[in-house]
Amino acid sequence: MTDDSAKPDISSPSNAAPRQATLWQVAGAVFWSFFGVRKGHSMQHDAVTIKPAQVIIVGVITAALIVAGLLLLVRFIISHA
Repeated sequence: MTDDSAKPDISSPSNAAPRQATLWQVAGAVFWSFFGVRKGHSMQHDAVTIKPAQVIIVGVITAALIVAGLLLLVRFIISHA
């Protein structure tokens, strides 16, 4: 005898494919990931809506911006020392 209650209800609208994440949602997920702070529910939602390629692209761009910002800050401090 099988337990039918464990099977997902396909006709339910809540089981429909989730919408793809927006650029701001991906950027927010990457931003908080850089700090290592993420709520469990948000992480689960992101795992369903964000594609790995999106995370990689936004992560590389964000890392490049952080490095460029640090370089500019160091150049500014050195030039005014």
